[in-house]
Amino acid sequence: ELLATRICHDLSGPLNTLMAALEMVNEDPDAAADALALAADASIVLGQRLRLLRAAWGGGGGPMAVDEIAALAAGLPGRNLQLDLGELHAERLFSAPAARLVLNALMLAAEALPGGGVIQLSGDSERQVMLQIIGRTAAWPSGFIGYLADPAAAERALHAEGAAGARTLQGPLLAMLAHGLRLRVSVLLGAGAEAAPPLLLDLRPAR
Repeated sequence: ELLATRICHDLSGPLNTLMAALEMVNEDPDAAADALALAADASIVLGQRLRLLRAAWGGGGGPMAVDEIAALAAGLPGRNLQLDLGELHAERLFSAPAARLVLNALMLAAEALPGGGVIQLSGDSERQVMLQIIGRTAAWPSGFIGYLADPAAAERALHAEGAAGARTLQGPLLAMLAHGLRLRVSVLLGAGAEAAPPLLLDLRPAR
């Protein structure tokens, strides 16, 4: 139920824009050119978001190259987001579980940058990558660190929050996904008081 609610929420923006633009074409022929351009832009956004949600939440995908991850990241909801891949080589492959974990981590990063900002990925696509978010309002959601330490708490959070929790499901969902894939996400806490310390994604399955 939460995933269905969240999908409807994430798709409603570009879908409403598309519908409004098409209505404008019918109601005002003089504005047809501008309306069709708006509809085309909205359809692109809608397609990008659908592809991201299918890859991140649908499962069943295969290994992905770094540049494929970057292309899917174009569907992240939010404004003024920039993805910085650093020295990650475009042709290097993430395994299927690792790619899914990285995509869900990117979705959480977008949520954690409500005012926009930069999402940085660095490291090795076969072993570990570090994810850092940089922005004026950058902050991981409340309870997220606890969810990483206790996947059972993450599952309880999803059940307890009900439909209203659809807006905040990505944190506990990422923790549960990492546990289910036998991969590890940890927070690199330092001496500073950063609201959003880096995340370390260990992409080697635990034995």
